[in-house]
Amino acid sequence: MRQATTPAEPPLHGRTVVITRPAGTGSRLAGQVRRHGGVPLLLPGLSLRGMDPAAPVAAALGAALDDELLIFTSPAAVRFAVRLLPLRTRATVLAVGQGTARALRRHGVDAPLAPTGRQDSEGLLDHPVLADVQDRRVALVGAPGGRGVLRAELVTRGAQLREVHVYQRVAPRWQRRQLDAVAHLPADACVLLSSAEALERLRDGLPAAVYARLSGAVAVVSSERLAEAARAAGFQRIVLAASALSADLLAAAAR
Repeated sequence: MRQATTPAEPPLHGRTVVITRPAGTGSRLAGQVRRHGGVPLLLPGLSLRGMDPAAPVAAALGAALDDELLIFTSPAAVRFAVRLLPLRTRATVLAVGQGTARALRRHGVDAPLAPTGRQDSEGLLDHPVLADVQDRRVALVGAPGGRGVLRAELVTRGAQLREVHVYQRVAPRWQRRQLDAVAHLPADACVLLSSAEALERLRDGLPAAVYARLSGAVAVVSSERLAEAARAAGFQRIVLAASALSADLLAAAAR
């Protein structure tokens, strides 16, 4: 007699997954967590806002669209840029990662270039198109602050660099229910981290007892650099994902 098979448990069966992506941007990832059987908890590490006033930023972006190389540093950079102007350009368009490249394609940029391996500034700087930028007009579209790796290296390589800040990162506002949920995280909960700045905001902004509970969870990080930042911020259990892409973060969380 044939035995009935038991359906396999989903990869994140019942596990709480804390999503630290910027406010308003984590819902798609939360849906993926649910489809994998997990319980998503949105706890943004940052909030994103457009630059004010917008008119001079739009003028700067319009000038950047006429440059030779146009680099977008994040999906948010794409989203805020298209609120100002359509991305009609003859420039070679590059994206820091595959997520940013997808955002560009959604907004009419047919073939943005992006790293195929490491999904960060260092990975993009290895792209052959950026090997020789001496005296070329290069525009960097993003937000003020950050690590500045692209900015510094492009200047070192001799690019005529223009920076266009289409948005800014500010401290998030958390609701009491979010803080209460973090204060009662299960021991096997995991925290998805793909931004050192977001981690810093969480560490400095959350009440001490709430952050202690958060840092007791498993940190799923997208790079060795973030693994070091997580250790310095008090996390002791750290899992390294292949990249900051959602699929890679969730695969690491399910280990």
